Amino acid sequence: MPLLVMKFGGTSVADLSRIENAAKKVQAEVARGYDVIVIVSAMSGETNKLVGFVEGTSKLYDAREYDAVVTAGENVTAGLMALRLQEMGIPARSWQGWQVPINTTSAHGSARFVSIPRDHIDQKFAEGFKVAVVAGFQGVSAEGRLTTLGRGGSDTTAVAFAAAFGAERCDIYTDVDGIYTTDPRIASKARKLEKIAFEEMLELASLGAKVLQTRSVELAMRYKVRLRVLSSFEDTDENSGTLVCDEEEIMESKVVSGVAYSRDEAKMTLVTVEDRPGVASAIFGPLAEAGVNVDMIVQNISERNYGSHPGAVTDMTFSVPVNQVARAQKAMEDARSAGLINYDELIADTEVAKVSVVGIGMRSQVGVAAKMFQALSSENINIKVIATSEIKISVLIDRKYMELAVQALHDAFELDKA
Repeated sequence: MPLLVMKFGGTSVADLSRIENAAKKVQAEVARGYDVIVIVSAMSGETNKLVGFVEGTSKLYDAREYDAVVTAGENVTAGLMALRLQEMGIPARSWQGWQVPINTTSAHGSARFVSIPRDHIDQKFAEGFKVAVVAGFQGVSAEGRLTTLGRGGSDTTAVAFAAAFGAERCDIYTDVDGIYTTDPRIASKARKLEKIAFEEMLELASLGAKVLQTRSVELAMRYKVRLRVLSSFEDTDENSGTLVCDEEEIMESKVVSGVAYSRDEAKMTLVTVEDRPGVASAIFGPLAEAGVNVDMIVQNISERNYGSHPGAVTDMTFSVPVNQVARAQKAMEDARSAGLINYDELIADTEVAKVSVVGIGMRSQVGVAAKMFQALSSENINIKVIATSEIKISVLIDRKYMELAVQALHDAFELDKA
């Protein structure tokens, strides 16, 4: 039988009535002739509650016991979903991560997949079961301990099962009806996309779009798993939602497919760093070791340049999530104390936002940057930092202009038009 993977997020299984609604969508796919693997998240709010229990019990908790507690949310949902399907007359069985088994690394809280054997689930399908309901977000280490994959891990679980079982498609049911050209809450003209390429979705996810988890898109692109994002709260058919697929499936793309934003950014500048080979490594090595996620990087000749040779010192500017500023400051202070680098001042601007345009059409089209900068200039929005790749252009701007910038760029590239 053809196989389909269906994933339901926390809001889609938030209570018994929503679990029943999700089960009806599974029933519809079984009626179309599919065997189905259903991946479920914990009911909305349950994971936060379990995390609260752990932190209330032990501030310096054992990560192995943390994983043992927080996986309970998905296990409950999987059992309830299987029971609801059975009540509807559909042969279904639930599976926890260790029962499949979903083999992962031993990095508790951020484990990665090692393998997903098919034998046990394939055997159940051969026996006449139509649905396997699998608890997402979890696996088992080589030591036999429960592990978790990090927040959003159920998306990644769904894609991994689709790859392992050669599924026709992986449907991600959520509280939105697809992927839009930008956030409809900011730009009223935002348009739902019928299709989007893996590369574009990966960029949008990494730049702030929260519809899909970045790791899940990376996995889908690697194994060519066709993803469909659609709403669990609306009637759907085979044409609903947005398909994330290989760009070869898209006849012709617009130059820009979407505008993404990240509100909580900070710009940090090391003033008068010695301009010498290895200085970048001396800066970004300690930041990486401290777990700081650096994004945009710009190196300039310092205004405070001194010494017998022009260019003896430089300013190094980079962006980090605003909640990692203190960690970045400490990493730089420690590096200076250790004699790895020397600088006059570390300036942190915590009132910036990142706005990006993304599109595979940029590869063959000139003038995209000029149009973007002109659109921002016409709104008197000053650009602080610019970063580019083959299919994206990102800028840092003052946070107070973020929504205006998103709207201006959406209009400039006429994203409301198909």
